[in-house]
Amino acid sequence: MEEHVQRKQAEENQVTERAAGNQITEGVIWKQLLLFFFPILFGTFFQQLYNTVDAIVVGQFVGKEALAAVGGPTGTLINLLVGFFVGLSSGATVIISQFYGAKRADKVGYAVHTSAAFSLLCGLGIMAVGIFGAPYALAMMGTPEDIMGYAVLYIRIYFLGTIPNLIYNMGSGILRAVGDSKRPLFFLITGCVTNIVLDVVLVVYLRMGVAGAAIATIFSQTASALFVAVVLTGTKEMYRVKISRLRLDGRMLTRIIQIGLPAGLQSVMYSLSNVIIQSSVNSLGTDTVAAWTAYGKIDSVFWMIINAFGISITTFVGQNFGAGKINRVKKGIRQCMLMTLVSAVVMSSILYNFGFYIFEIFTTDEAVLEKGMEILRFLVPAFITYVTIEIYSGALRGIGDSWIPMIITMVGVCALRVIWIMIAVPLQRTITTVVFSYPLTWSVTTVLFLIYFHGFSRLGNRRRGRRGWF
Repeated sequence: MEEHVQRKQAEENQVTERAAGNQITEGVIWKQLLLFFFPILFGTFFQQLYNTVDAIVVGQFVGKEALAAVGGPTGTLINLLVGFFVGLSSGATVIISQFYGAKRADKVGYAVHTSAAFSLLCGLGIMAVGIFGAPYALAMMGTPEDIMGYAVLYIRIYFLGTIPNLIYNMGSGILRAVGDSKRPLFFLITGCVTNIVLDVVLVVYLRMGVAGAAIATIFSQTASALFVAVVLTGTKEMYRVKISRLRLDGRMLTRIIQIGLPAGLQSVMYSLSNVIIQSSVNSLGTDTVAAWTAYGKIDSVFWMIINAFGISITTFVGQNFGAGKINRVKKGIRQCMLMTLVSAVVMSSILYNFGFYIFEIFTTDEAVLEKGMEILRFLVPAFITYVTIEIYSGALRGIGDSWIPMIITMVGVCALRVIWIMIAVPLQRTITTVVFSYPLTWSVTTVLFLIYFHGFSRLGNRRRGRRGWF
């Protein structure tokens, strides 16, 4: 018994020593942000590449109707359901990063096992809702008849792979929470290569159409999920997953949901507003739907960069907040904001000037290309207005402040966007009127975030001190 206790204590000491050398709480701030940023960026790139490759292959080898189905209305519904879980799971990332920064191995274990069990249960629920409810949702969105068959087939097959999809997302979130953003990247690269190979085989050679693209995607996501599971079950670190310990701890789940639910609801509000926008786009015809689909793949490059900075600052703030280093937290936010603004300007310039050549990867249809460039040239210059929203909301989420940012986003982005679509679009039914809702709502929400962050939040208001959580 004494040997067992001594051995267990030695293992715990080794874990604590490894955590003590955590560079996120010790190293040069901008270097640590970039070291964390780039693996997340490339990981997000390869994750986006799953559906982008599907769109390219079906657009070139099946037709513009298939292109419109794979990335347009189906993508919006997938983001609605899966995005809710990813937002919800961000609560686990924050909790784990804070406990990891505070070197609380026991709490990290509870959080990790609760998160893993939660992802399995959510996977079953989302899969059922997606398979049985998506066709009705597509019809309610006014999906054009000539793409409805493609869309229903694609989305039903896609949702069969929900469980591995969520396992990967939760598992990679756990790894990022403890500062490991490299291995999730390697797993995604492997999955993406698998997807490309299967797309060529199933769509181009076996001529399985959108069904082949969906099958390729779920097999690829399963490969990524298996790699994550192997790492989490095989590590000796404090975040190790043991199958026998997979269960929902009530108190830990409550804390995860308290932090993650606002992000999940925020994602749902974004997606619902995008469903309304997609419905408006659908009413403008197949050419416009195809152009909007291709544009969504192109501008995803920008959103990958912004999202990677947002995740980086959330983990950075979470660990340093847990370690009690508030001044370091504030310096990190300022440096991350500057890097994100510079990246936004550079990326916007590239897309504005060279976007046409990227559009040609998806389709050679002249009408689709013309509509796509109209959308791109209008929206790209406004990208910079979104930067503050992403960085401030990510930083606030890192200290567990999620509800007010959610309310700001719901009012400034979602509600205002819906109001614009309902009032302005019927008066002038053009794609420009529809997409104007984006820069309008980004600008308003940015102003609201600036007011809250600097005037009322614990991070921006000097009169408010840190409240200990541990």
